[in-house]
Amino acid sequence: MGGPSRSSTAACPLRTSMACVVSAEVSTVLAVMRHNLRWGGLIGVRYGAEGHGDDDHSDHPLIQSLKLVRSLAFTWDPHGFLSVDPTVYLGPFLDIIRSDETGAPITGAALNSLYKFFALDVFDVSTANITGILDAVVDAVTRCRFEVTDPATEEAVLMKILQVLLGCVRSRAAPALTNRHVCAIVNTCFRVVQQAGTKGELLQRVSRQTMQEVVRCVFSRLVDLSPEEVKPSTNEITETKIVQNGSGDSTELNQEPDPALNEPFGVPCMVEIFEFFCSLLNIAEDIEINARVNPIDFDEDVPLFALGLVQTAIELSGSSIHKHRQLLSFVKDELFRNLIQFGLSMSPLILSTVCSIVLNLFYHLRGEFKLQQEAFFSGVILRLVQSRHGATYQQKEVAMEALVDFCRQKEFMVEMYANMDCEIMCANVFEDLISLLSKSAFPVNAPLSSLNVLALEGLVAVVQSFSERVGNRHHSLDLAVSEELDEYHPFWSVKCEDITDPGKWVQFMRHRKVIKKKLAGGVDQLNRDLKKGLEFLQYAKLLPENLDPESVALLLRYTPGLDKNLLGDYLGHHDVFCILVLHEFSRTFDFTGMSFDSALRLFLETFRLPGESQKIQRVLEAFSERYYEQSPQILVNKDAAFVLSYSLIMLNTDQHNIHVKNKMTEEDFIRINRRVNGGLDLPREYLSEMYFSICRNEIRTMPADPTAGSGVPEMTLSRWLDLMAKANKASPYIMCDYSQAILDRDMFAIMAGPVVAAISVVFDYTEHSRVLSSCIDGFMAVAKLAASYHTEEALNDLVVALCKFTNLQNISNIDDPVTAFGEDTKARMATEVVFYIANNYGDCIRSGWKSIVNCILSLHKLGLLPARLTSDMSTDESSEPSSSESLITKPLVAPTAATQNVANSNPRSYSLMGRFTQLLLLDTEEVQIQPTEEQLAARQSASDTIRKCQIDNVFVESKFLHADSLSHLARALVQPAGHPKKIGASSDEEDTAVFCLELLITITLNNRDRITLLWQGIYEHIARIVQSTVMPCNLVEKAVFGLLHICQRLLPYKENLSDDLLRSLQLILKLDARVADAYCENITQEVARLLKANAPHIRSQTGWRTVINLLSITASHPDACETGFDALVFIMSDGTHLSPANFILCTEAARQFADSRLAPGDRSVQALELMAGSVSCLSRWCNEVKEVGGEAEQVLDGICEMWLRLLLALRRVCTDNREEVRNHALISMQRCLVGVDGICLSGPEWLQSFEVVFQLLDEMLEIAKSHSPKDYRNMETSLLHAIKLMSKAFLQSLQDVSAVGQAFAELWLGVLGRMEQYVKVKLRGRRMEKLHEAIPELLKNTLLVMKANGNLSRDDKGLWDATYKIVNNIAPSLLLEVFPDKKDKEMTSVPAVPDGGIRASA
Repeated sequence: MGGPSRSSTAACPLRTSMACVVSAEVSTVLAVMRHNLRWGGLIGVRYGAEGHGDDDHSDHPLIQSLKLVRSLAFTWDPHGFLSVDPTVYLGPFLDIIRSDETGAPITGAALNSLYKFFALDVFDVSTANITGILDAVVDAVTRCRFEVTDPATEEAVLMKILQVLLGCVRSRAAPALTNRHVCAIVNTCFRVVQQAGTKGELLQRVSRQTMQEVVRCVFSRLVDLSPEEVKPSTNEITETKIVQNGSGDSTELNQEPDPALNEPFGVPCMVEIFEFFCSLLNIAEDIEINARVNPIDFDEDVPLFALGLVQTAIELSGSSIHKHRQLLSFVKDELFRNLIQFGLSMSPLILSTVCSIVLNLFYHLRGEFKLQQEAFFSGVILRLVQSRHGATYQQKEVAMEALVDFCRQKEFMVEMYANMDCEIMCANVFEDLISLLSKSAFPVNAPLSSLNVLALEGLVAVVQSFSERVGNRHHSLDLAVSEELDEYHPFWSVKCEDITDPGKWVQFMRHRKVIKKKLAGGVDQLNRDLKKGLEFLQYAKLLPENLDPESVALLLRYTPGLDKNLLGDYLGHHDVFCILVLHEFSRTFDFTGMSFDSALRLFLETFRLPGESQKIQRVLEAFSERYYEQSPQILVNKDAAFVLSYSLIMLNTDQHNIHVKNKMTEEDFIRINRRVNGGLDLPREYLSEMYFSICRNEIRTMPADPTAGSGVPEMTLSRWLDLMAKANKASPYIMCDYSQAILDRDMFAIMAGPVVAAISVVFDYTEHSRVLSSCIDGFMAVAKLAASYHTEEALNDLVVALCKFTNLQNISNIDDPVTAFGEDTKARMATEVVFYIANNYGDCIRSGWKSIVNCILSLHKLGLLPARLTSDMSTDESSEPSSSESLITKPLVAPTAATQNVANSNPRSYSLMGRFTQLLLLDTEEVQIQPTEEQLAARQSASDTIRKCQIDNVFVESKFLHADSLSHLARALVQPAGHPKKIGASSDEEDTAVFCLELLITITLNNRDRITLLWQGIYEHIARIVQSTVMPCNLVEKAVFGLLHICQRLLPYKENLSDDLLRSLQLILKLDARVADAYCENITQEVARLLKANAPHIRSQTGWRTVINLLSITASHPDACETGFDALVFIMSDGTHLSPANFILCTEAARQFADSRLAPGDRSVQALELMAGSVSCLSRWCNEVKEVGGEAEQVLDGICEMWLRLLLALRRVCTDNREEVRNHALISMQRCLVGVDGICLSGPEWLQSFEVVFQLLDEMLEIAKSHSPKDYRNMETSLLHAIKLMSKAFLQSLQDVSAVGQAFAELWLGVLGRMEQYVKVKLRGRRMEKLHEAIPELLKNTLLVMKANGNLSRDDKGLWDATYKIVNNIAPSLLLEVFPDKKDKEMTSVPAVPDGGIRASA
């Protein structure tokens, strides 16, 4: 309890000296009385003095009582002073206060003494007769009378009265006050307030402040009261009314006796006070204004004062009102109705106070004011801010400030959505408020105003509250509700079973929202054709298959947006079903306790009364029946109600139709309604009240056009009564935990678009730092929400809007774009937010990547990007530096001195043209103008901003992006490059394309685990570049080496894609000849590096074919052949990386290097050695296959095929015109033929190999005969090597080929035939001695082996004879030497074999 108080230890000494206090106060009052001329002669009169009779010898009773108290004061026990009845020593002072004989100074002194006793805190609830003394004090002070001598003393006395009354309610004895006492105190304080209106300003201020303090003290006690302490009164608390006295200067609070008023003060007096405040709100309408008071000031002053008192009461007792139903009922009904009424006041002060009160009520009692809140926001806030009530700018600003305060309540919007937007019978308050804030943020043909900024603050407050709790999501509550209804269920009056469990009410409310959306969609159908609309709603499961009147009536009653004309015609139709619907429609109204004209107003405001008399009759019959059913107090039957309703319709038309000249009078109206109440007259007062009600306020049978007004009808008494009836039946208010994100996902989906648009507009229009910061906070909150709830569209819209604010998309129109960017605070702020979103919420960005990439390209042109933007951050530390390492290309806009620290180095070019261009640039640098300090500062700001953005992380961390987001990013990087053109190396378009390709390669390397998402797009992009470029340039250079780098990095990790990766390198083979020639050396280096790092990971023949082909083409390139051959050596040496998949390819590549004449012969010889040495791999593989088993035969056949291909490759080199190479090739081929012990060759396979050998020998013989010795030097030696090769090969294969039958004979004769040809060959007419000597020896050895093996005998007559003939031509005595046991005659009898006999086919 407020007021001064003392501890017991401090109070005891004071109480022991109370006799002195009493004596001093009596002396003070007597002194004042002595000072008064009238009372001075009555004090101290001598007994028996002249001019006085015996009766005049005594003092005046007031003086006597004072002196008596002073004489008794010191006789009381000092320690028992508390037992003394305070009436004894306070009585004389109270008598003076009551007396009308005393003047203002004396009364003031008595009041001052009385206040001193309260100020000393003498009394408490344990004081003797405390109730009696408080009753006496309150009675005396509230009935204070005194003679007015001058205005100043009068005001002083009035202030003393206020002081004493405030002391009463502040003292420790205040709990002993009764309800009647408190009402009297408040009443008296208000009378003083009224009287102060014509007096000094000091009294006005003091009186109002005192009343505030009294109210504060009274209502602060409500917290200490429990519901059990409140005893209902036996009679209703009489309605408090302001009554004007005769002079018109004061009003009083009339109270009828009530037992509850004599109880200790509590709820009853508080209800009385609230009623008194509400009556004050209507005082301007009920009383005549004093002529001395300004009417405008009076209209604002009195309601404002009353609202201030209400606000004080609510602030102190708001948290406890819900415990006391009597007080709560009044606040919900009468008080809230007045608040809504005065919310539309033209006074900004009144509006501000009303909004503050409603905010307090929301904070403390929102669970009790569901429909009242809806009415306030729809009927006050929305009406005012939308200017549909003719509101002034000040009113709109105050209303917007109030709305922003509500938005700062973190639970406000979510509770509005749950209780209003998801409730079928309520307005979409959340959507309306968000729409209001969003639209109010848009400046209309004017600069940004405070109203726009307020709207922004409201939106930012909402989204920030959402973002703060986004981490506290109940994922189990995010389950989507089906948009389709399975079957019809009555839904109008359905309530949630448990509003305390989010697991139950969240899904329930979402389902209700679905129904509400479907109903809104059905309104258009109903307004076009009611019958078809009903069928549509049946199909949507919002009406039963078999229509019943009740479901249709509820639909027509509570569905907003229906055409009122159509509704009236349907309800008045003569169809039986329509009549049933009409009666069910009337039953949806609650007319209990409502006056007849108010009920009729409410009924007719829901539709347009039809024009046909029969339809009017049916409508009024349904109304009359319902009203009589609920309010039968005066009317005897429903017929009386019907006649009276018709009379009111006629009166309404008569009074408010401008074409009616002779208006109906009160007497006329009473006369036409005689004997309508069952043959009796209705009370005259009853009819008169209705008559004047209709005259003052027209019954609008056609509701106002929503487009012309606020969309919400004015809150009349009838509508308020209907609202209260609905409130009693409404579902309970759902209280939401503001720390939990329960319905935020649903709400954000609704508000995201408007909020982004609104904040963007304000950000665009303002330059104020505080507003800009607020916009940035809003952007960040929206981004966080959009990412958390995966609202990609909202995030993309936000990114696009922010990218526009960076001003980086139109730098071509600015002279010094770097400086301009550094000076533009808004652009730098937007840039930081863009890349903050890209780094933190890039997972949800889709189409927004295009705008982000455009910004990055602009920064690249300005030279502001970090040096490691396109580096592959996932590169292993141990990896060797690549010749294709990504470097930032030179910016198009030359960086200044301030930006050199972040500018990119010149690109490393591998082309001759590129190197030459760089050399030229060294001599063409121009002297730049030194920038000013301001420019340097701006450029430094630009650099700092970009450094904060951490743009490199966007690509380095792209491996964490969602697959869809990553795909959009890759497409965004491809799009700026467009379709590659045949452009020069210095063009802007090429620079952009190169940079985008670098970034594309970077994200590819950083997403090796998801390469399948990117590969197709990247490959197609690079393919377009490669296939469309005809001259060396940076773009194709970056494309080729980027592709190689990708393959090099990804092959170890993506075996399933190795073929695709390596196949992509075939694009290099499609390069234009000029382009390929320019980059061949470096391409080969990269391929060699790829092989060395990834040879074990290349397993397929397809992959090897691509790589080997790239190496093979280097054999004809002077700069690249050495590197290419080294790579081939790496593969083939020791057979380390040879495999069945690449054997044939490698031997063919080695053959090409052996054929190449671009290098010394030793490289060709080395290539031949590689080929010859590869036979050991074939042998090893055969042994391994035999050990493993399985499908060995098929594998062995493949190995034999490789061997044959090797022979073919060597055979081609054997005809080389270089002697060393040719001879080494023959030797190598011989090694391959004789070193096949591990290779399982069959007879037919040997026969195939001899076809190769025979072709070789024939070709060499032809070369020897037809070519000049200058072209083919020392062919004799080469022919000797060739014949030896054949001979040794025959002996090596003899065992296998001897089993092939006739084919063996042909083979043997073919060998003999080649020997015969070679032994007879002559070069330039001269016999070749070496051949002539060597061939017989070779033949002899062959015959000996064949003899030993039994391959040649006389038993095979044909083979023997053919052999004899040829051998005899070569060496006549050789056969006798080998076969000495044969007779000569037998040999000589052999017929000659002509040339062309049995020979092996060439």
